[in-house]
Amino acid sequence: MALASLFLIGYGSSSAQTRRVRPAAKTHRTPQAPVTIVGTATHWSLVFNAEFDGTGLNTRIWTPGWFGTGVTGPINPHELACYSSAQVAASPDAGPLNLSVTHAPSTCDGVERPYTGALVSTNPYDGRKVGGFQYRYGLLQARIYVPAYQGKLVANWPAVMTLGQAWPQDGEDDILEGLGGTVCFHFHNPENVYTGFGGCDRALTPGWHTVAAYWQPGSVTWYYDGVEVGQATEDVTSDPMYIVLADTVNEKSAGVAKPATMKVSWVRVWQPAGAHAARAGYMYSY
Repeated sequence: MALASLFLIGYGSSSAQTRRVRPAAKTHRTPQAPVTIVGTATHWSLVFNAEFDGTGLNTRIWTPGWFGTGVTGPINPHELACYSSAQVAASPDAGPLNLSVTHAPSTCDGVERPYTGALVSTNPYDGRKVGGFQYRYGLLQARIYVPAYQGKLVANWPAVMTLGQAWPQDGEDDILEGLGGTVCFHFHNPENVYTGFGGCDRALTPGWHTVAAYWQPGSVTWYYDGVEVGQATEDVTSDPMYIVLADTVNEKSAGVAKPATMKVSWVRVWQPAGAHAARAGYMYSY
């Protein structure tokens, strides 16, 4: 979500051709390991598996709000929405997690904003007593429904991202974010706070997509529906990061704002198996 421009808080204060994939059917089978990436045969361990199947949010892992529950935020003064836990809901009939933007005013930090959005986070240090999740290096995959505005544009500001505990020093990976109606990906660090390294995929239209980021020592590579769309190799953090899923409204692209819902079927994090991965710095914790 371009934390530099959306999440302007710091924790103290290429178009690409893309293969289209139908939404995965709901199952409770063990997820299959990801396909071979960049030509390397890798044995994978599934270290995080959040399946949203209509049974509610696992609050030991996810917090429905930004550093708290109820009405929280905004993360950045350019947002036109507060976050509300009421906008985070499980779908009936074993459906996905819904993160909804409504055109209803909400008040947070003493300011009334014209919209209300939704966010969930695995940050283990957001005020919770136990739980959460963070990791260093690995392949994050998420099955996402990107909401539409007037057909082919992306509505609002949906985002799948990972953040470190001391932004921007330890990074921000925007795996997917809707910027002005287009899907984009960027990595932000102290050297590239406001623009980030990355790009946008103007061929990707709203609907169901599988997005991924393979974070390795010194690089992040992004994939949309199994196709590589970009890579960042400069000043990529080695600090642990946590997962954020959000749907909000940006005043810089209010022209695509509408009541709409971002949906999440599942989120997974894989890491290479074996002692070599530990030696390279791969880790995770709950």
